[in-house]
Amino acid sequence: MTSTSIVRVCGSKAICSCRLSNNARGTVALGAGPSIKADSRNEIIRRPLPHPAPSSAFAGYRFPREVITLAVRWYLRFGLSYRDIEEPLAERGIEVDHVTIYRWVQRFAPEFAEAARARQHLVGDRWHVDETYLKVGGTRRYLFRAIDQFGQVVDVFLSPGRNREAARRFFAQAISRTRVSPTEVTTDRYRVYPGVLDELLPAAFHDMEVHANNPLETDHGRLKARLRPMRGLKRDRTARVIVAGYAFVQNLRRGFYDLGTGPRPGWPKPSPNWPS
Repeated sequence: MTSTSIVRVCGSKAICSCRLSNNARGTVALGAGPSIKADSRNEIIRRPLPHPAPSSAFAGYRFPREVITLAVRWYLRFGLSYRDIEEPLAERGIEVDHVTIYRWVQRFAPEFAEAARARQHLVGDRWHVDETYLKVGGTRRYLFRAIDQFGQVVDVFLSPGRNREAARRFFAQAISRTRVSPTEVTTDRYRVYPGVLDELLPAAFHDMEVHANNPLETDHGRLKARLRPMRGLKRDRTARVIVAGYAFVQNLRRGFYDLGTGPRPGWPKPSPNWPS
């Protein structure tokens, strides 16, 4: 059953707006119809309602997007607390509370990482995988991380436990997000890794040589240095946003996103889903 919206016009004034069903002629139900314009001859001209424009992620925020982006980047890039960022913003005439900066980071760090995903360089096929621990709300949490042979952060995964299931979920998530199946995986000698790799990546070479994972161990140290000024993470959700946002900024700083200059010599080719 279809319906048609009409307006009866007397002179230049619309008396009522109604919706008339084709299957129920003579029965009129009042309702909001599309935008309609009538001329002086009482002719009905139907015009479709315009589609609403997509709203920006920054809509409803008092501060401009440049200020929000700068504050989020400072927090994820440098060893600053939320209160530390208040001072340089105030020197530029921007009065903002540290709680507001916290909310910006939680809201926009995942947005920035997701928006940049289409311009990320293709992940390499040789991964270094290791886990480190964080204190979240006074409880130990294990953070699985992976980088490729170029130093690009592949993925991160925060887990309450350090076991086979957590390792399997991390590898499954990383492979799904990057759409890359590594041909070589370097880990420490933790007993769960051989079984997980045999299940998910049976063709990959598993390297467990001593000191082979030093690049990732060094990268763990940079992450811990960044987390130190935060004086502890309180919630799992906050911790996930921070470690993922830090990985995004780390890749951005190292040039693993296409910003128009192209990849550096020796780096992998651009992802095929980059905008042309």
